[in-house]
Amino acid sequence: MTDLLRLHYAPDNASLIIRLALEELHLPYETILVDRKQNAHNSAAFRAINPAGKIPALETPFGVMFETAAILLWLADSHKALAPPPDSPDRPHFLKWLFYVSNTLHANLRMTFYPSQYIPDAPEAAPALTAGARANVLQGLTLMEAVAGAGHDWCNGKTPSALDLYMAALMRWMALYPNDSTDWFVISEWPNLLHMAARLQARASVTALCAAEGMSAHPFTQPKPPHPPEGSAI
Repeated sequence: MTDLLRLHYAPDNASLIIRLALEELHLPYETILVDRKQNAHNSAAFRAINPAGKIPALETPFGVMFETAAILLWLADSHKALAPPPDSPDRPHFLKWLFYVSNTLHANLRMTFYPSQYIPDAPEAAPALTAGARANVLQGLTLMEAVAGAGHDWCNGKTPSALDLYMAALMRWMALYPNDSTDWFVISEWPNLLHMAARLQARASVTALCAAEGMSAHPFTQPKPPHPPEGSAI
């Protein structure tokens, strides 16, 4: 196992959240493309890295990590940034919202992108599944809008947290995907989250992300489909 961090990524996938964290922490790392057009995420080679076949995976000196929230938390604790420290009274509140975003909000959003993966034998039920998942996402956005406006250091604070990185990415995807059905999400209706995303995208980490993954300026507040130099977002 290499001592250098190695990020297995695909453009405009959940790996972008980890790329942002690595950039915010000023850590050296390599990237390895997982080419989704070639179904590389389902290949035996990638499943040897992440048996779940999901992007991202991060090779570390201690072994491979996967699951976005787990990687974020390990990076934050290892480098004492992007999250309240373990002995902070803010820590439980940060954790509950980080895992809510990962386990509930992101999971429901994913259902709206790939309904056929959840009901492969009942394609006629896809519209109902999508509608229900979107309703859950909107409920989650209402909760996160309140959190982002509550004055916490660990969400929409002076410096970005892992939670900010995660939420900015989700908002980008809500505005972009699927490309024929995004009118249900209007970013201006969520002013606290919009403010958080706008502050984040002014940072050097986002400049690096845009250059690496072919994104235009303002990737979170005025997102456009990427034109990555390698691989595909879908």
